[in-house]
Amino acid sequence: MDTHTRSTDESPGQQERRGRGQDDPQHVPPSSGPIARTVAASVTVGLVAAVVLVGVVFPGAGEATITGSLLVAFGLGWAVMGWASTRFAPRPLRWTRVPAAAMTATGTALVVLSPQDAAMRTLGWMWPAPTAALAAYVWVHARRSVPWRGRWMLTPISAVLALAAVGATYENIAVVRDQHAYAAPGSTHDVDGHELYLDCRGHGGPTVVLFNGMGEVSTNWARIVDRADTHTRVCSYDRAGQGWSGDVDRPQDGIVAAHDLHALLQQAGEHGPYVLAGHSIGGTYALTYAAQYSDEVAGMVLLDSSSPYQFTALPAFRGQYAMMRRGLAVMPTLARLGVGRLLNGVQPSHLPERAADVAGSLVGTARGARNGRDEVSMLPALFAQAQALTTLHDRPLVVLTASETREGTAGWTGAQARLAALSTDAVQQVVDSTHAGMLEDEGPAGVSASAIGDVVNAVRTGSAVNAVNAVNAVNAVNAR
Repeated sequence: MDTHTRSTDESPGQQERRGRGQDDPQHVPPSSGPIARTVAASVTVGLVAAVVLVGVVFPGAGEATITGSLLVAFGLGWAVMGWASTRFAPRPLRWTRVPAAAMTATGTALVVLSPQDAAMRTLGWMWPAPTAALAAYVWVHARRSVPWRGRWMLTPISAVLALAAVGATYENIAVVRDQHAYAAPGSTHDVDGHELYLDCRGHGGPTVVLFNGMGEVSTNWARIVDRADTHTRVCSYDRAGQGWSGDVDRPQDGIVAAHDLHALLQQAGEHGPYVLAGHSIGGTYALTYAAQYSDEVAGMVLLDSSSPYQFTALPAFRGQYAMMRRGLAVMPTLARLGVGRLLNGVQPSHLPERAADVAGSLVGTARGARNGRDEVSMLPALFAQAQALTTLHDRPLVVLTASETREGTAGWTGAQARLAALSTDAVQQVVDSTHAGMLEDEGPAGVSASAIGDVVNAVRTGSAVNAVNAVNAVNAVNAR
């Protein structure tokens, strides 16, 4: 029997085994090479297109645009695979038209229509089933028509589609479960058509108002509130789009957030002047509030606070900001697949267990990730607005700086000193802590609470801020 007769009489399975080298280990049929190269080139095209669309064409865009861009890019990869296989490979892969059309059409619709979070949540219940079906379709056709040298690249793609469907379904169920498990302990108030959450505890004055950092919610202040509310009244709240507060149509800058908070405190019957305490970018929100409503500010505590001059004071920040803006834009899409909860498990919070669970349930979702993206997009405006506060005069001010940030961030020490210079009655201290530890870790959180207590006492007595408590607390932490 000659070679031609043998090849036509063999079954497809025999031909494939021979292509794998089981009949002849030294022989790989000519058809496997072109198809494998076609698959590899098409996968590369899809990945490169995804990077270009997300990182260059739509940097920092909303969830729908980012998700749609990724789908269009991957759809392009499938389309290239189908086209290239008809031109350069002996075996055309016409079945690739299905994933190409499905992804491109869906992605284009998301980019054009740009549905908001509520619509994305509804779609989140709808797309896992067809995605799982598409994963099965790709796997079956890859086994039938793609030699093993190309199939190993398509099998992970099929697996990723299946995992995305499973992860999204789990995330949908977890969000509903958490809504029932973690009821808001405070109250919400309507402010200009959207709900804002406020939780005030304790008695006495002056009232302390806490400003969340990026990626934080009111629950992140649990250790601080537990210590401070025994001495005075303490109010934590969530900005629009955060935590238990309602959504707004577009990201808010610092001035709009200040107006929101001012109206919220009035509606809740709280009375100033207040001691403002902010962590991370929450410090710049507090500075902006003080610039807008200076008569309502009795004192301030800044906990490893961002600087209004961060773009110029920190040499590396412009580059970091560009990367952060692009990276955080992808997080809502990944969180929709359950990645946010996975990251919470990899990097556990040091808050008390209940507070950590609540914070994780609010921040680890697509909505929480979208809020982080929105706030990053407003940092240039927020920092510029915070620069309007040039002095607190003689009002008490404590600036606490985390040792990790000071040692790892060029320019941070000078930026913190500039914050302390806002008042003639200021104390600046370095705390042996990470940035997040200023709120989360028991020792540094105790220092933060002591600093708030020092400012409250200074306001009550009309005396200079007493740094003794803060210094002793810092020394105790450093001695551990």
